[in-house]
Amino acid sequence: MRKVPSDKPFIIGLAFIFSLYLLLILGMLVADANYTSFADIAKTLQNPDIQYSLKITMLSCFIATILSIIVAVPTGYLLARFRFPGKALLDALLDIPIILPPLVIGLSLLILFHKFAIFGTSIEEWCVIIFTSIYSFFSGKEPDFSVGVTYKVPAIILAQFSVSCAFAVRTMRNTFDQMSPRQEQVAMTLGCNRSQAFWLIAVPGAWRGILTAAALAWARALGEFGPILIFAGTTRGRTEVLSTSVFLEISIGNLEGAVAVSMIMVVIALAVLFLVRLLDGRKGGLYDIN
Repeated sequence: MRKVPSDKPFIIGLAFIFSLYLLLILGMLVADANYTSFADIAKTLQNPDIQYSLKITMLSCFIATILSIIVAVPTGYLLARFRFPGKALLDALLDIPIILPPLVIGLSLLILFHKFAIFGTSIEEWCVIIFTSIYSFFSGKEPDFSVGVTYKVPAIILAQFSVSCAFAVRTMRNTFDQMSPRQEQVAMTLGCNRSQAFWLIAVPGAWRGILTAAALAWARALGEFGPILIFAGTTRGRTEVLSTSVFLEISIGNLEGAVAVSMIMVVIALAVLFLVRLLDGRKGGLYDIN
């Protein structure tokens, strides 16, 4: 009987490639950690501008993630379960925010809101009209502050959503692709319609994928920079988030402050991703490491 060659060289090769990439990541983290200290991070956290930036970052990432999931779950289900003309083209179009340079996303949003007119009025002007009407309806007076989208907090959320949603959609498409439609088909033979099968069978069964999509969308929103820079600006105390704080600190020559903000982002990202892995780390989960 022919002797089977040992698997050791193959496994060692896999481990070597994995180790190289892991060393690169650890090297960057160690380099950042060596360039700052807990005192620098504590001092940075006491800065009112950074505190505002942290608050806006958490808020905008949360809203962008919720919006991404609201769009990604039905879109992923539609692409996974139905066949229709032009599906391949539409599926490819959804990847555009992933492959385009981030600055192009921001520029496209800026042109869309200011140069694309509906009934002779730009989208930005429509937003001002709508926001003003809503505020006046509930408060009974005209707003005494600037309303609109561009160069304001809503622009941050929209910029983050534009990119992070594409990652969430791709994750949900793969999740529904891997789920057998048999349970939904059985439910429909027992009297459920397609909508009930979606809400009662597909969505609960895809909770791990939803959790993963939310984690990816949140992480992507946290690190977004280019679209925010172009579409929302980097005004301190108004449209500043942690990623743009790093840019602002570097632009004024405060490299220590920029590294400290970077370490804060690393800690926040690790904490959230670790929490997601704990929630979905049981046997068979997407983050099962056993």
